Amino acid sequence: MNKFNSMIAIALVAFTFTACKKTTDEPIIVAPPSDGSTLTLNGLAGSELGSAAGNSIYVDFSTDKQTAVARASWDLGFYSGSDFRVILNNTTAAGAKVITTTNASLATVGEADTLGLTLAVSQASPANTDFAYFDAISGNLSNTVIPAVSSVAANNKIIILNRGTGGSTPASSWIKLKVTRNASGGYTLQYGKIKETTNFTTVDIPKDGNFNFKFVSLTNGAIVSAEPEKANWDITWTYSVYQTSFSGVLVPYNFSDLIFLNYLNGVTAGVVLTSTVSYADFKEANLSSVVFKTDRDAIGSTWRSTSPATGVKTDSFYVIKDGAGNYYKLKFVSMGAGDAGTRGKPVFEYKLVKKG
Repeated sequence: MNKFNSMIAIALVAFTFTACKKTTDEPIIVAPPSDGSTLTLNGLAGSELGSAAGNSIYVDFSTDKQTAVARASWDLGFYSGSDFRVILNNTTAAGAKVITTTNASLATVGEADTLGLTLAVSQASPANTDFAYFDAISGNLSNTVIPAVSSVAANNKIIILNRGTGGSTPASSWIKLKVTRNASGGYTLQYGKIKETTNFTTVDIPKDGNFNFKFVSLTNGAIVSAEPEKANWDITWTYSVYQTSFSGVLVPYNFSDLIFLNYLNGVTAGVVLTSTVSYADFKEANLSSVVFKTDRDAIGSTWRSTSPATGVKTDSFYVIKDGAGNYYKLKFVSMGAGDAGTRGKPVFEYKLVKKG
């Protein structure tokens, strides 16, 4: 009888606990996208000139958020997608070269292998051939200086890296490095200064699907935060290696005020001329007339001018489609002496046109 009563008591307790337990099927509340705002980007890290602004700024329109990242805080980015790719830091104008010498190793590559190399942009006399030192300005991951990382460790080459001095970035020692895949599905980086022959630093970098890239600083061999999660930004404003026409030829050139899309997360952009429709009058019905581009540099430097005075262009504005399908119209307000703005602290306005 006591055993029977005990069983009843246990059953009652279990029923009571189950009845009182909080359901796990409660709806998840998703905040609606921002209706729009006006932002002043904090591109200046300190007292530097605005033309050499020390920060890259990542902007998320749907949350009205900007994230500042010191350009020189990272050196290499490791792709978290299905391919195995490594990018250089274009925002410091980092340049690199692949060593193709047979049996080259970190121990054998040294200063002799740097003779005649600059791995840098000449701002005074740039050359088209210098593009070979830098990752494609389009962001095309099949056109990086460092080749795709092979699953066969012996097939991965030694790389010489000039960490870059673009935009007043302090000069640092050249680096030699090698990247391989590791057993965990990520990357293993080995590197040292160009004169070193032993005691190389090793860093394991895991892939993380929440990010486009994971970043490493060669100053201390640490994985660093240099970009928000891929769902949490739409455009970045920065100083970087880009291109210009020099004596009628396209050449690499470093300058500020460049705007790049988060193209790896599906962000696209199109330009609208104010002669067609004004920013104020642009509505959802006008979206069908916009030609959206998937290029990383769909905006680039086209939004501003440096002659006769530095300022925003007023004959056009942009429409951004973010990764969640929200459409925003984007108008630049000021950025320099020509429009009473501050170089390094551009101001822009954006408004939700259609919710995704």
